[in-house]
Amino acid sequence: MLEEGKRRALLVLEDGSIYRGRAFAGEGEVLGEVVFNTGMTGYQEILTDPSYKGQIVAMTYPLIGNTGINPEDMESDNLHLEGFVVREYQDYVSNWRSRQDLKSFLESHGKLGVEGIDTRALTRRIRITGAMRGILSTETDNVEILLSRVRAYPGLVGRDLVKEVSCREPYRWKGGAQQKMPSVASGHRRVVVLDCGVKFNILRNLERRGCEVLVLPATATGDEILALRPDGVLLSNGPGDPAALPYIVEAVRALLGEVPLFGICLGHQVLGQAVGGRTAKLKFGHHGINQPTKNRRSGRVEITSQNHGFVVLPESIPGERETVQENLNDRTSEGIAYPALRAFSVQYHPEAAPGPHDAEYLFDEFIDAIDSKGETC
Repeated sequence: MLEEGKRRALLVLEDGSIYRGRAFAGEGEVLGEVVFNTGMTGYQEILTDPSYKGQIVAMTYPLIGNTGINPEDMESDNLHLEGFVVREYQDYVSNWRSRQDLKSFLESHGKLGVEGIDTRALTRRIRITGAMRGILSTETDNVEILLSRVRAYPGLVGRDLVKEVSCREPYRWKGGAQQKMPSVASGHRRVVVLDCGVKFNILRNLERRGCEVLVLPATATGDEILALRPDGVLLSNGPGDPAALPYIVEAVRALLGEVPLFGICLGHQVLGQAVGGRTAKLKFGHHGINQPTKNRRSGRVEITSQNHGFVVLPESIPGERETVQENLNDRTSEGIAYPALRAFSVQYHPEAAPGPHDAEYLFDEFIDAIDSKGETC
């Protein structure tokens, strides 16, 4: 028996796997790449992370919803994922910071939330087979129809999703909010952020360190960025296939050696391509707040927050570079430095939203590069 007011829902993967549940928020039908996130907390940050555009996210922790929603934990102004899957939705909120429950939050943004799915079996399937296209529907239980729709879905490879999440107009980030771009930028430590799907906590971290933060759309050219006379440029996180972004790679290539560069997640992948490297798709990606990385310089193991399905191939990068960090689960690249270019980048999220604060020092390293006034990093 279904609970009163809840509709049947089906999740069908491209390999024909079927998972049955019920909608706890919204209704309809969505397509996307199905991924799992291993975080026990932080679902609000996950929901509002633009990097999840084009994906259906399944949480491995079985109970979701008990901490509610609050304005302080927003990582963007919108929800970007296609659908949200949990084992069991908790509609009773027990958190003094909460201002809204998860159900109404999803519905206010037109997003479908489904519970009752065997997320343990789903996660095992993805780990064995790899990330797959999927369809989540409350509209029909005809598996053949759903399977034909999901197999016709193009997936993420080769698609530019950045244009769907980047800001449309430049703005200044100040006081924890977006403001009109000043006609004359005159702040100390002026940092231009190329918005490929930037999370607010990246901007908060820069502002806390005394930066004037100017955010430009991902379509900005190298000349447009340099015209603002930045002291440093941050290349943000974002969704989709980094190989589908030649216009961003071209813009970043024009910045090499001109100003200190710091790339985060998609920004790491764009920077890797700008210096001549290649990227590749991972089997099922890294999505969670417990990914161990090793800093080769310090020998220190750090626990990091990650959300990516593609990776830079460091062996494909010509010229001088240093592989600074690697993932201890699969040995993939997690951080590369280019000392002669005053540039470095990491594959994970040092802004820690959600996640541990082990890697927040990277923002301080970026500030040190800015303050060094042209000296090699």
